[in-house]
Amino acid sequence: QIPKDPAQRRVRELAMLSKQLQQVHPNVLAKVLKQGTVYQNEEIVVINKPYGLPVHGGPGVKNCIADVLPILAKMLENMKAEPLHLCHRLDKETTGVMVLARNKEVAERIRLLFKTRQVEKIYWAISLGDPDPTEGIVEIPIVEKEVRSHQSHYKMTLAPNYRLSPEDGKVVKIRKNRDAESAVTRYRRLGSASACSLLELQPITGVKHQIRVHLAYGLGCPILGDHKYSHWSKLAPQKLPGITLKRLKLEQSKARHLPLHLHAYRLSLPLGERIDLVCKPPLFFQKTLKKLELDITND
Repeated sequence: QIPKDPAQRRVRELAMLSKQLQQVHPNVLAKVLKQGTVYQNEEIVVINKPYGLPVHGGPGVKNCIADVLPILAKMLENMKAEPLHLCHRLDKETTGVMVLARNKEVAERIRLLFKTRQVEKIYWAISLGDPDPTEGIVEIPIVEKEVRSHQSHYKMTLAPNYRLSPEDGKVVKIRKNRDAESAVTRYRRLGSASACSLLELQPITGVKHQIRVHLAYGLGCPILGDHKYSHWSKLAPQKLPGITLKRLKLEQSKARHLPLHLHAYRLSLPLGERIDLVCKPPLFFQKTLKKLELDITND
């Protein structure tokens, strides 16, 4: 049956869409990506990655971006073209700017730019709560750890270099975790309402799930719809404040269907000249902003 409540309907539609993207014919998927093309030249093709679509294949993944690159190349180039190449990755639930290269050499060049941190990346996220201070830099190393609970699972988490001494409350340096990767994220609040904030984020490093971990565990402001990093010891749906539920017209019992509100908004690539690539957030993200009355007036 179709839920009467519009928010639940929308959440359901998104889940369905994510599922459909897994079941459609690769040609249809390539067409969807082609329609989401925001920029192309002789070297690159830039798409607005849809929600719920993995970049790489894996167990249970029928469709992913990597698999349809040869089809997409042909669609863009009228039949004869070598397959496009991936240059970087985005999580399955993340939307936004994704750069594909038209040949191997360009792909290598762009991967190197990412690796040497010459690509400027700006993300938008809707977070629960308000970061304090409202802008700053989170610089805390991140490591992957096993969470031992009734269902064991792995999560990325913080591995700080300092802690407060229980004896006298002084700051003490701790032994570095060998496996931890250094991670740096700049953040700035663009607006706040309904117990949520719209944040502009610039990851300086590129550690797995970095933005999600820094916001949730570093600032105590998990991303809306991030059910994985809203708790540490359990796999459970995110708990939302009353006002947020009310504005979203959602019951807490249905919160688990909320999608992750993290969008790769802008990417600046120094390829000869700097190319600025911008993707506006997907419809569900825009609707959430409206519902939460998180109005942003800038571009």
